[in-house]
Amino acid sequence: MRVLFTAYPERTHFLLMAPLAWALRTAGHEVRFASQPKFTEVITQAGLTAVPVGRDRDLWQILSRDPNWLGRSDKGGMPLPYDVTGRAPEDITWEYLSQGYAAQVDRWHKTSNVPMINDLVEFARHWQPDLVIWEPLTYAGAIAARATGAAHARLLFGTDMYGVAREHFLRLRAQQPESGRTDPMAAWLGGYARKYGTEFGEDMVTGQLTIDLVPECLQHRAGGVEYLPLRYVPYGGAAVVPTWLSHPPAKPRVALTLGLSTTGHGGEYAVGVQDVLDALGDLDIELIATIAEAEQRKLGRIPANTTVASFLPLDALAATCDAVIHHSGFGTLATTALRGLPQLTLPWDNDGPALATGVSAIGAGLMLNPKETTGADVRAGLLKLLGDPGFRQGAAELRDRMLAMPAPNDLVGRLEQFAAGNRTRAGVPADPIGA
Repeated sequence: MRVLFTAYPERTHFLLMAPLAWALRTAGHEVRFASQPKFTEVITQAGLTAVPVGRDRDLWQILSRDPNWLGRSDKGGMPLPYDVTGRAPEDITWEYLSQGYAAQVDRWHKTSNVPMINDLVEFARHWQPDLVIWEPLTYAGAIAARATGAAHARLLFGTDMYGVAREHFLRLRAQQPESGRTDPMAAWLGGYARKYGTEFGEDMVTGQLTIDLVPECLQHRAGGVEYLPLRYVPYGGAAVVPTWLSHPPAKPRVALTLGLSTTGHGGEYAVGVQDVLDALGDLDIELIATIAEAEQRKLGRIPANTTVASFLPLDALAATCDAVIHHSGFGTLATTALRGLPQLTLPWDNDGPALATGVSAIGAGLMLNPKETTGADVRAGLLKLLGDPGFRQGAAELRDRMLAMPAPNDLVGRLEQFAAGNRTRAGVPADPIGA
């Protein structure tokens, strides 16, 4: 079958999708990965076939001029309306959700999708994919699938705050008078659906199927959405493992990594790196800190027990560690979890706080608010992780839950069946699809 992956040009999102694309390709299926032209080299570097669509447009450029563009709370986390995940239903209002959707359709979703939609649909109509797999904010993939009759699925690599928010929205919308049942998402996506000869459906928001990389113990799921679990496979792009990582450390080794996405787009870490390094500097450990070069230049000193690098392949590094301190990005969190390591999380952006809360709840780590955390707090948290064997037991439980999820190769047959049962051509169900 023909499988079209698509994502807006965010490297961390692409890296989480690549292993499933490889699995489908090595099973004999044709695979293409569509994104904006500037992203072509990232895709081809991973050994996948790129399809440049649309024009380059970067949400991060807007955020660099206006950090509050998406309406994120000063407490961090997700922007409205997706920050309702975890709240009691009675604390969620129709006004908040409807206004939030109206804001994000115009500010976030159109910015990320509109530059790609027309070219993506044109390519899909030419190539005729059987299955479209899109990351949870690239609604252009759902539009292209609808326009061509392809089956389509979201690939989820974080808490499903989008599905949860949508579930609350639909619940409250049904309680409004007929004249007040506005739906910014349906109005926007429905306009494109009609343009390409079809109609809006809820699958354009949450997929006909949701492939879920997040273990259920960390996930927030929405009612009415079909989830298909998929085991996370660590992949950080082209990398070289340094020789010294092959030698066992003489002391307990701890990794400190605060993410590459934010600093790569001109942002700053949420925690004071120098303060953390100083606080850990006299511990009898080996600290390996991967710090963006822009942040390295701000350091006035590096303790004797600390090695600073711009980048190291995290899976190779974690294999030699006793604990990891990190920002709670999903790729970092999941790589650490697969190694069965206790985690000290410093979450701030997006769903990092929700994921970190889940890690703490299962006993696999501790969570600190980076905006309120000192180096002394990090030191105390790390010593607790290293000294209490209960955290390693919790980390082992989380690892085992992840290993019980099907690997990408195990999912290929299920996706073949899904595509065969959900693909249509001119509204007619398709025949079964072979390789």
